Amino acid sequence: MGQEVDDRDFTREDRTRYRAKVRRCLDVFARMLSDHDFSVEHPQVGVEIEFNLVDAAGEPAMKNAETLAAIADDGFQTELGLFNVEINVPPSRAAGAGLVELEEAVRSDLNQAQERAAGVGTNLIMIGILPTLRPEHFARETISPNPRYHLLSEQILAARGEDIAIVIDGVDRLDTTADTIIPEAACTSTQLHLQVEPDDFAPMWNAAQAIAAVQVAVGANSPFLLGRQLWHETRIPLFEQATDTRSEELKAQGVRPRVWFGERWITSVFDLFEENVRYFPALLPIVEDEDPVAELEAGRVPSLAELRLHNGTIYRWNRPIYDVSDGRPHLRIENRLLPAGPTVVDTLANAALFYGLVTVIGSSDRPLWSQLSFRAAEDNFHQAARTGMETDVYWPAVGTVPVRELVLRHLMPMAHTGLEQMGVDAEVRDRLLGVIEQRCITGRNGATWLIEDFENRLKRLGGDRETALRDTTARYQELMHANEPVHTWPSD
Repeated sequence: MGQEVDDRDFTREDRTRYRAKVRRCLDVFARMLSDHDFSVEHPQVGVEIEFNLVDAAGEPAMKNAETLAAIADDGFQTELGLFNVEINVPPSRAAGAGLVELEEAVRSDLNQAQERAAGVGTNLIMIGILPTLRPEHFARETISPNPRYHLLSEQILAARGEDIAIVIDGVDRLDTTADTIIPEAACTSTQLHLQVEPDDFAPMWNAAQAIAAVQVAVGANSPFLLGRQLWHETRIPLFEQATDTRSEELKAQGVRPRVWFGERWITSVFDLFEENVRYFPALLPIVEDEDPVAELEAGRVPSLAELRLHNGTIYRWNRPIYDVSDGRPHLRIENRLLPAGPTVVDTLANAALFYGLVTVIGSSDRPLWSQLSFRAAEDNFHQAARTGMETDVYWPAVGTVPVRELVLRHLMPMAHTGLEQMGVDAEVRDRLLGVIEQRCITGRNGATWLIEDFENRLKRLGGDRETALRDTTARYQELMHANEPVHTWPSD
């Protein structure tokens, strides 16, 4: 969940200084976009994956510190919950066999991590929401000891002024409250990164927003939470509610949520950072010593630390990233809406669909978003989270259409073209997009497999939901490590 911070108390003066510093950073960022070199000879892609930790019975294991010590790899880090860890895979080029090499790297790291974690009695599982989570796993004591997480929790609850309400109506209904942000730890995701130049950022971001519903529908993998069957991608409403700083009154006034789809198509990456500064008060008002104006005028690249930290506390489903690497600034789109899993090959198939579609749609002569209202894109997104593979979505020049038909007839050729434009080898394109194609043909993704397997076990067990969920989780874990795509999984 972002960069490290120290434990501290914040004063009114801290917030005033921080607001001024963030605005100073924003001014410098605007100057850099006008006259600084953000060009990248070979744009790179990257992936982050969050894992749940479980014990031998498939129950959450509150042992991320012990697990990370056993793994002993700087690529693995803590996450919000004691039952979470995350892997950050070094960025690489997508061209050629780059996506397959990325898949092999993730698979190798996961195998090694799993072997070492077994020594402390934990197993790593890639899944959007762990089906065996129970209310007692959402206690304050299950937050990781990293000060950032506790500070965020305290600041979000303080801004809200009351406990967090989680209300989700699906097949079942969940209505509960929390006095920390620990329910967010249930949301384990895959985050895809795409490096872009400033002139390309707006069309690429707009394209990412337009296809968000398709990504969620075909990649859904989170149908269960606290023993209830809810949405196919329950992470979406859960994350939106678990970090909501608004009381009911502020919602009624139209105050923006911190987990945000957005409200308009953009013309520049600056639009997003400017919205951050205009609409959202600071959660972590930490001021660094660097003067960004002095750095820029001295010919150096400023870190813009305050702008970046503030951006890290606003959870757009497609988040803009400013970063500095080897003394050069660059921009990335961080696509945050996909769940973890089910397998590494499924993860890279999801990535191939995203990179291919964003590339071809973002470079189109007639922008898709000129034919699609932003509200329609957002409505598509939430409906896809609710109903997954069986969603009907609105698409320009097609109308309202089943998402599986949209992908097979219209978007699959576009994704192939986009990956070809990126220089991805034909056999790589065919293999990874073939996984997406087969999901749409069979109607099987992680969510549909989990639901079907659970229902079959529930019948055999005479209605014992807890045992059925635990057995489904165990079977999922076994199939996940086999790394065969989810559309091929048998249902017991």
